[in-house]
Amino acid sequence: VNTNPLYTTREINHQLNDSGAKVLVVLSNVAATAAEIIQDTEVEQVIVTNVGDLLGSIKGPLVNFVAKRVKKMVPAFHFQNSISFRSVLALGAKSMLMPVAVKSEDIAVLQYTGGTTGLSKGAMLTHSNLVSNMQQIDGCLGSYFEEGKEVAVAPLPLYHIYGFTMHCMMHYALGNHSILIPNPRDIPSFIKALKPYQVTAFVGLNTLFNSLCQAPEFSELDFSKLKVTSSGGMALTSDVAELWKKVTGCPVADGYGLTETSPVVSFNMPDDIHSGSVGRAVINTEVKVIDGEGNTLPSGERGELCVRGPQVMKGYWKRPEATAEVIDEAGWFKTGDVATIDEEGIIRIVDRIKDMVIVSGFNVYPNEIEDEVGLLPGVLEAAVIGIEDAKSGEAVKLFVVKSDPNLTEDEIKAYCREKLTAYKVPKVIEFRDDLPKSNVGKILRKDLR
Repeated sequence: VNTNPLYTTREINHQLNDSGAKVLVVLSNVAATAAEIIQDTEVEQVIVTNVGDLLGSIKGPLVNFVAKRVKKMVPAFHFQNSISFRSVLALGAKSMLMPVAVKSEDIAVLQYTGGTTGLSKGAMLTHSNLVSNMQQIDGCLGSYFEEGKEVAVAPLPLYHIYGFTMHCMMHYALGNHSILIPNPRDIPSFIKALKPYQVTAFVGLNTLFNSLCQAPEFSELDFSKLKVTSSGGMALTSDVAELWKKVTGCPVADGYGLTETSPVVSFNMPDDIHSGSVGRAVINTEVKVIDGEGNTLPSGERGELCVRGPQVMKGYWKRPEATAEVIDEAGWFKTGDVATIDEEGIIRIVDRIKDMVIVSGFNVYPNEIEDEVGLLPGVLEAAVIGIEDAKSGEAVKLFVVKSDPNLTEDEIKAYCREKLTAYKVPKVIEFRDDLPKSNVGKILRKDLR
């Protein structure tokens, strides 16, 4: 069970109890939060590791001492039944390996959904799901990568399904080097970590690409070997895609996926990028869009995107009703995303169904407005939600983070009136210093609501 170490006590409690985990492996720096609630869970054994545990007999203890005593990075904590990671390794070295029979349909990982639209659920991903998706990604990118010679930037945490599949699965299987970035929000440290390398692959998402390109030092790095930049996790806006290509010389290949699909469903090939789309379905994957009655819609029409393929999860852990709501008897998974599929199979994600705003009966998709407003000079970030309105039922509210302090509300509304249909023009605009984001950098509209 991959767990976010920055979770609150409530979130950790939910995930440990929901999964029924018996053992918790935790870094000492973040152990205090888990220690507060461990007695309320079924966890029987805690394994505590320190940042210097695998750095050798001299450097390791020194790093651990500095982290704990000098930098005060390890808050006090107590577990009733804990053992050190190094002790576990020593015990394991003395034990005989006991082979376990594993079938492809067995659950390998309980990968919890991000919870951006509600309570986090455990997606049951099988060995077949994970290996299939790794091979599907390799089918898209394998021709661009030389085994054992690529240097990939890994700014997304490995507990996140995107980072997990790309770096713990695909790049690891290929013998490639992944540069792990502990804190992608610390842009100066991020750039410093990249300086010694000529990176060939970059995995990230829209807000991260934007933040990096705003830093002058980033453009000074050597991008001459960068051949693949893949984006996922949230919509890639056209302004950020153009800025990234201008700074690095490498176009962004946007893709699409979900925790429930291990995660990749579709991808833009680096040499065949269809701007504003998430590309075509990866190999051995079927996609379609349906209306509210479940009827398949023709090419070009908007509807809920459905996916069928070997990467689709077994279901939600201990939630048969929730599973039945999203996976039908024929194996089609309902994504909850509004999309179109054209005659060439190019998929365009319009928005999350739950994020859609209905103004006087008209559907308004936040992504469309955010993408357009992002092109306005002086706008650093934008996010849209729906708010109650006595006349229209709902109205559009726009949140803006400015890069130009002189940008005004009137200027934004005038721009929107020029670029958007009247009912899509924001009725309310709020300026903010920043926008709430998940730990992987996805803007959280639910928090704005």
